[in-house]
Amino acid sequence: MTRLLGDDLLHLMKLVEQADSIELKLTLPATASRTAGAALGFDPLNAQIRQIFFFDTPDLTLDAAGVVVRARRIQGKGSDSVVKLRPVVPSELDPALRKSKNFGVEVDAAPGGYVCSGSMKGKLPADAVLKSVSGDKPLHKLFSKEQRALFAAHAPDGMTLDELSVLGPIFVLKLKAVPDAFTRPMVAEMWLYPDGARVLELSTKCLPAEGLEVAAEARAYLEGKGVDLAGEQTTKTRTALEFFSAELREQGEQQA
Repeated sequence: MTRLLGDDLLHLMKLVEQADSIELKLTLPATASRTAGAALGFDPLNAQIRQIFFFDTPDLTLDAAGVVVRARRIQGKGSDSVVKLRPVVPSELDPALRKSKNFGVEVDAAPGGYVCSGSMKGKLPADAVLKSVSGDKPLHKLFSKEQRALFAAHAPDGMTLDELSVLGPIFVLKLKAVPDAFTRPMVAEMWLYPDGARVLELSTKCLPAEGLEVAAEARAYLEGKGVDLAGEQTTKTRTALEFFSAELREQGEQQA
C-alpha cells in the first residue's frame, strides 16, 4: 500500500528486517467508507464493537515523549491494555525486552509513510477497564508489572500512571474477513469520534519477509476495486488524542 523511494525505502527495509510483523494500512474519509465497504463485500452487521480509552495529560505530555497508553473493552471478549513506544529503532531496544512474549515490534506502513513501534500488551478481565476509568480502582491496576516497568523507563521523570487523565472513550467497529479474490485476511475498522467524524481504516498484517509482495498484492487488489489510495492519510490515535486533549483543556478553563 505504500510507495517509497531512495533512502526512505532503505531505512524501511532495515526496520522491517528487525521487526516481528508488518501492518499495511490505508485510511479513508467517511465519504468513501460506504462505497469501499460495499466494493470489498464487508457486511457491517458482522462487526465487533470496541471501546477504547487513552491515558495522557491534557497537554499530551506522554505522546510528546513517544509513549502511548491505552486500554480497551471488546464485545464478547475480555479487555486488554497496552503501553506502546513510538517510534522505536529495534536494534536499540533492551534485548531482555525483546525476549518478552508480551512485547512485539511492528512496522506500520501507509501510503507515503511508515513508523516502527514496540508494544507491551496485557490481558484483563472484562470489567477491569470500567472499574478503573470510573475511579473505583486506580489506573495502574490495568497494567502488568512488565507494562509498568516499560512506562517508568520511558515516561517523563516523576510521572505515574495514576495521575494520567482518561481520554475517551472512542467507539470502534472492527470487521475481519477475507475479501473475494484476495488471499489473506483484511481488517476494516471504523472509528466513530464524539463530534460525528468517522475514519475507516483498512489493514492487513504479514511477516517481515512478505512485506513487499503483500504490499504489491494489496495495492493491486484495492485499486482494482476502485478504492482511492491517493487520499490524505489520517492517524486514528492522533485524531483521538487531539480531540480529547482539547476537550480536557476546555473543561479545565471552565472550572478555573
